[in-house]
Amino acid sequence: MNNATQHSQVNDKQRTAPHAEIAVRPANVSALAAELSAAIEGEVRFDDGSRAVYATDASNYRQAPIGVVLPKNVDDVVKTVALCRKHGAPITARGGGTSLAGQCCNIAVVIDFSKYMHHVLELDPYRRRAKVQPGANLDTLRRQAEQYHLTFGPDPATHDHNTLGGMIGNNSCGVHSVMAQFYGPGPLTVDSIESLEILTYDGLRLTVGVTSEEELSRIINEGGQRGEIYAGLKALRDCYADQIRTKYPDIPRRVSGYNLDRLLPEHNFNVAGALVGSEGTCVIVLSATLKLMPNPAVRSLLVLGYPDAYHAGDHIMEVLEHKPVGLEGIDQALIGYMKKKHMHPEDVEMLPDGGGWLLVEFGGDNKEDADNKAQKLMDELKKKDDAPSMKLFDDKEQEHHIWLVRESGLGATANVPGMSPTHPGWEDAAVPPEKVGPYLRDFRKLLNEFGYQCALYGHFGQGCIHCRIDFDLLTADGVKKYLAFIDKAADLVISYGGSLSGEHGDGQARSMLLPKMYGEELVGAFREFKKIWDPGWKMNPGKVIDSYRPDENLRMGPHYNPPPVKARFGYPDDDGSFAKATARCVGVGMCRRVDSGVMCPSYMATREEAYSTRGRARLLFEMLQGDIVADGWRDRRIHDALDWCLACKGCKHDCPVNVDMATYKAEFMSHYYRYRLRSRHEYAMGLIYWWSRAALKLPLLTNFFTQHEPFAFIIKKIGGIASERRLPPFTKQTFRDWFQQRQSNRPNKPRVILWPDTFSNHFLPEPAKAAVEVLEAAGYQVELPPRPLCCGRPLYDIGMLDLAKKLWRQTLTALQSEITAGTPIVGLEPSCVAAFRDELINLFPNDYNARRLSQQTMLLSSFLRKIDYRPPKLRRQALVHAHCNHRAIMGMKAEEALLNRLGLDYELMDSGCCGMAGAFGFSEKKYDISIKIGERVLLPAVRNAAQSTLVITNGFSCREQISQTTGRRALHLAEVLALALREGKQPSSDDDPEFNVCSRPRHPAFSLKGSGEIFNEKDN
Repeated sequence: MNNATQHSQVNDKQRTAPHAEIAVRPANVSALAAELSAAIEGEVRFDDGSRAVYATDASNYRQAPIGVVLPKNVDDVVKTVALCRKHGAPITARGGGTSLAGQCCNIAVVIDFSKYMHHVLELDPYRRRAKVQPGANLDTLRRQAEQYHLTFGPDPATHDHNTLGGMIGNNSCGVHSVMAQFYGPGPLTVDSIESLEILTYDGLRLTVGVTSEEELSRIINEGGQRGEIYAGLKALRDCYADQIRTKYPDIPRRVSGYNLDRLLPEHNFNVAGALVGSEGTCVIVLSATLKLMPNPAVRSLLVLGYPDAYHAGDHIMEVLEHKPVGLEGIDQALIGYMKKKHMHPEDVEMLPDGGGWLLVEFGGDNKEDADNKAQKLMDELKKKDDAPSMKLFDDKEQEHHIWLVRESGLGATANVPGMSPTHPGWEDAAVPPEKVGPYLRDFRKLLNEFGYQCALYGHFGQGCIHCRIDFDLLTADGVKKYLAFIDKAADLVISYGGSLSGEHGDGQARSMLLPKMYGEELVGAFREFKKIWDPGWKMNPGKVIDSYRPDENLRMGPHYNPPPVKARFGYPDDDGSFAKATARCVGVGMCRRVDSGVMCPSYMATREEAYSTRGRARLLFEMLQGDIVADGWRDRRIHDALDWCLACKGCKHDCPVNVDMATYKAEFMSHYYRYRLRSRHEYAMGLIYWWSRAALKLPLLTNFFTQHEPFAFIIKKIGGIASERRLPPFTKQTFRDWFQQRQSNRPNKPRVILWPDTFSNHFLPEPAKAAVEVLEAAGYQVELPPRPLCCGRPLYDIGMLDLAKKLWRQTLTALQSEITAGTPIVGLEPSCVAAFRDELINLFPNDYNARRLSQQTMLLSSFLRKIDYRPPKLRRQALVHAHCNHRAIMGMKAEEALLNRLGLDYELMDSGCCGMAGAFGFSEKKYDISIKIGERVLLPAVRNAAQSTLVITNGFSCREQISQTTGRRALHLAEVLALALREGKQPSSDDDPEFNVCSRPRHPAFSLKGSGEIFNEKDN
């Protein structure tokens, strides 16, 4: 609160539009924050860090808010609005923050509904209705509705991380709006709204929906604030009814402007409908009652290939005659971008021949029913002279992968190698479906006229075309060119009877163009509509009506000039620029998923925006700008946000634009701690390589102290380790010692280097011993590096990059001859192999030997797949958890191939992160979050698995988390392969196979009991 004066000032980069004056005086900001904190149960954040996190959405725009409120209930919202009204503060309601037109950023008090008010309140399958809070996620609702074979029709690409409040604000649509059009209430969100519970800035709380003429008269006659509003709406309707009927495009995707048509008698004076799509400029939605529709039991996907996207657009209507549940289009440029970015390479190859494709989905009661509908369309198309290529997918997994190609549109078109940056701004126009082909041809001519490039994809079945265009927003001339382009683009889409926006709304990006589409009189009606609800112009001011210009508040406009950074990493994918790396995030918000994927475990556990990949990227971006976050590399808020990053690297894989937060964290920490001491925990865990080597001299004595009380408690206290954790005991004989003592002579066999990581060498040598057995069975001579080495994996999280580089130089020197010879190097710990693949070349981008070593190093599964190893069959059931680094950097295809060859009946869980993540889960301050992350999927699944089911995961941290919380011993793939070799010689019916795979003891969950047995137990 020390920067209250600075908070309320609007700098020259954020000039206000008419009716958007900031009414909060500098002295009032502190008072507003204090009164909010005292009044509500939720969270009040007016600090610089929070303002930085919420300064932008997924658009081109940036406006730092006055502060942020996270309400826990409706009463909190009511009190927040009342206090904002008292102090004259504008309000912006925010859901998922994925808006592409600037609706979710403003110089206002931002109310974020997604952290606490995210519940489905009611679901009535008989009436097909659901009541939700504004922060509820669409997929959360759909999963509950699916139990009754119901769904919510509109489903934008953000379905797994958006909010329904945001969908209501934007009037969203999505892939299956075609299904909602043919089989449900209609294609738009507005069609699926029964009623809204709303709150005005003046404090009026009411429920709105359809209103009969009799009820309308009664409400007006009752008077009061409600009566005045309804009287104003009726007068507005009566005055502009004829213009509304003639000037509103009659197309499936008319989203631009306010829904004044919903006030017409033919729509039963639907006040809720009129407010849908108003982008938070009129009221706040407190809850919504939604209409559900039947969900097809089975679906079939037919892909049609045409010479180009234009020809695909020409054939929309003949496909629509068959009433599919989905009809999407993609062009050759999108596929080209995907190939450049190595996105879904195998999936792209599944497409039929062509240069433009239609993805046609049919629903049915069973597979035969759905396939028959697809076949009927195919039979009809085959009769035509210009019949497309066709491919009907009968495999559910293949269908899923094809849909991934389409859903990757935004990610594929952002940050394309060799291309200038692309931006939203004209990404959402819609035309009549029958005119898609001609429109696309004319649109491409316009793009060529301006020298712009983009891929074309989107909801072709409803005439809505998506694209990201390589606008130059960094120079004044580029911005002028951009403004000239959107002006002509608007003329073009209007000439086709279309809408400026078909899904994403107007916000700031398109509002200036509304007079072109509707004329000045109807825009005046929009102004009157807003004034009826918000006479003080305090609800999301400067958006939709009397808005900021499209070239104001640009996040990366002509003013953008980040300072040069002497970075520790090379950032080869970002032209060596840390600033470019931090700007990689485009705000799509996939890191806000809570039910699937790896990214982002800290957000999944906390729903804290600053702990999402996007939130952290925003903080780092703002750090370089320096006007909100002023402390640079020493900023505590950024440190705290990154400190809770598990460095799982899930974002590098799951994020559509491959943000690499683990690397950015390491970079920041290296600067933050320059000339500073780190925490006890960071020294205790970060230097584990050296502590382990020291313990090697007296392992029994070390184990005595680490495994017995009160010594263990004291050691954990000194090291900042959670008291609930059990310190893993050191092995009595290291793997290197075991290897050097064993008798093995395999001359004339090809050589392979086995990398003995710190954990395999000093703590758990069984996987390494098993790997030797398997590699020798595969016909190889196994050798170790000539001296103890370390990849420095624990050092990156805490920013000890100079020490990490020193370790890499040792490795490059020690392995020089093997690198030159091209000897394969096999690693067992996924995080270590990931360091070879990722950190090594990022720290040494111009070192050829570093690149060679990176390419030569692989996981055991990758090596065995490469040599086409055929293991003996192992007829067992298994539960498989992928280590985060494994999934993100190396991928799981080799692992799955080997498990399939084993003949295992296995489930590869979508379990995300285990929660241990190296040192993270041992930290006393992070223990609770570590457990919460693990309990999301992994740990309950392990507990529920039969004792005879193998639990397989390659990460030491993952196995330790499982051991300490479930009592089960998870196995490394090497141990499973060794088990197959042994059972191939002597079959076993053991119902507890993990007990006899290795000599490790079974540990009771959350217990320090038995430490004496651990210390005294002899090897089997």
